[in-house]
Amino acid sequence: MTEQPAAGEARRQWREAHGVLGTLPKDAYTPWIRRVAAWIVDYVLFLVVAATCGVIVGLIDSATGGSAPERIIQPLLYLLVVAFFIWNWGYRQGTTGSTIGKSLLRFKVVGERDGQPIGFGRSIVRYFAHFLDAIIFNIGYLLPLFTAKRQTIADMVMDTVCLPTG
Repeated sequence: MTEQPAAGEARRQWREAHGVLGTLPKDAYTPWIRRVAAWIVDYVLFLVVAATCGVIVGLIDSATGGSAPERIIQPLLYLLVVAFFIWNWGYRQGTTGSTIGKSLLRFKVVGERDGQPIGFGRSIVRYFAHFLDAIIFNIGYLLPLFTAKRQTIADMVMDTVCLPTG
């Protein structure tokens, strides 16, 4: 007769067999300050793209006086800004787990259950779920300082965690 594994060992084996991440020690999750630094990097890059496109639109406007080329180029440049947003926070984070800022600070957003990137759609929804963090005096953004898994409200709603990559 074979011996049955202890309850804790059986749970660990089941989680491994089903690809479930399980609960990790608090130190295994990305610290709050790294998350803030990544946010700053991402928004500075977004502002640089938006400001560059704005300057180009202004230069074209002053050079052409509102002619047909401006009416064509201006919407294309605004689309470029939107495309950067969708690429960085949707596609890039959804497929790799990291925006540019998160990559520089070496962590990724993954599903809490399987530890895998969350995909394009969930990544965009998670971005907008951060509005929940801002509802009451931005308290949701400070929750990673106090919660065991260092999660914001958006992370809790979307079932995601931030894990270091190196």
